Amino acid sequence: MEKKKWLLLMAFVILMAPVANAQFRFGVKGGVNIAKVSFSKDVISPDNVTGFHIGPTIEIGGDGLGVDAAVLYSQKGFEYDNESIKNDYIDVPVNLKYKFSMVPIVKPYVAAGPYFSFRVAGDKVWDTIKGQIESKSFDTGLNLGIGAEVLRLLQVGVTYSWGFTDNYDFEVDDSSGKNRMWSISAAVYF
Repeated sequence: MEKKKWLLLMAFVILMAPVANAQFRFGVKGGVNIAKVSFSKDVISPDNVTGFHIGPTIEIGGDGLGVDAAVLYSQKGFEYDNESIKNDYIDVPVNLKYKFSMVPIVKPYVAAGPYFSFRVAGDKVWDTIKGQIESKSFDTGLNLGIGAEVLRLLQVGVTYSWGFTDNYDFEVDDSSGKNRMWSISAAVYF
C-alpha cells in the first residue's frame, strides 16, 4: 500500500511540475481589424471594413506551450454600397500558444483556439437596396495566428478569425453570413 501512495505522489508531482513552473502575465492588447462577411449565396458582394480591438489579456506559460486569453472590445462587419455596416462586440479569444525559444531577444510563436463574441452595440437590422440584413447577438469561431515576442515585453502578431456561426441573416434567398476577420495586434505585458 505504501508503494502505491508513493507512486501516486510521484505521478502528481511530475504532472504538476509544468503548472508550478508556468508564468502568469497580465497585459493590454490592441490593434486593427479588417473584417468582412462571407454570405452563403452571392446575393451581394460585401467589401472589407476596418475597425479596431482593445482590452486586457493574460498569458500562462513561458517558452514552449502555453495559453493566452483576452477580453477585447472589437468592431466587425462589412462594407456594402459605400456604407459601413459595423457592430461592436466583446470578443473572448482563448488560444493555445507555442513560443519557440530560438533567440533570447525575439521569440516567434504560433497560436490557435476558439473565440466567443457577444454583440454589445450597433444596429441589429440594416435596410439595403436588396432587402434587410439582420445581425445576431452571438458569434463563435476559430483563431489562427502567428507573431513574435520581443524582449519579453511586447508581442506583435497577425490573426485570422474564421466564424462558424451564421451571424447575419439576409431575407433575400434565405442567405446567411459568417464573420471573417484579419487582426493585426500588439500586446504589452507587465
